Amino acid sequence: MGDQKVKNIFVQGAISPAFIAESIAKHSAKTAIGGHSIFMGQVRRDELGGKFVAAIDFTTYEDLALEKMDEIRTAIFEKYPLHCMHVYHSLGIVKTGEICLFVFTSSAHRKPAMEACNEIVETLKAGLPIWGKEIFEDDSYQWKENN
Repeated sequence: MGDQKVKNIFVQGAISPAFIAESIAKHSAKTAIGGHSIFMGQVRRDELGGKFVAAIDFTTYEDLALEKMDEIRTAIFEKYPLHCMHVYHSLGIVKTGEICLFVFTSSAHRKPAMEACNEIVETLKAGLPIWGKEIFEDDSYQWKENN
């Protein structure tokens, strides 16, 4: 991977609305940008077997995940004319209703930002070694299966 520093995408716990708002606000000075696309993944209160999900405990093999994310970042920047790409994923416990994934892309026009954002989300879900343990309201748990 050379001398380039790999960007850390992981945050402990939920991604706060204030963090998201600040990230968006920082882009108002970047006047070459004409379109942004944002995806926010939120923990759902799914019902499984008569029990409700209260939280998800996210874990990863961090070195491998960051290396893979760096490959994804490089490929996306090669494919789309983006000005910016920001990806943040939670580790640890995130309660229902809280944000666990924040993807934010920016380009001169909306279409590349939207397409890149969607591709990033789909690629992360399919290929990053991040696992979620669903914790139910009764404190039992099971490993989450991604759809």
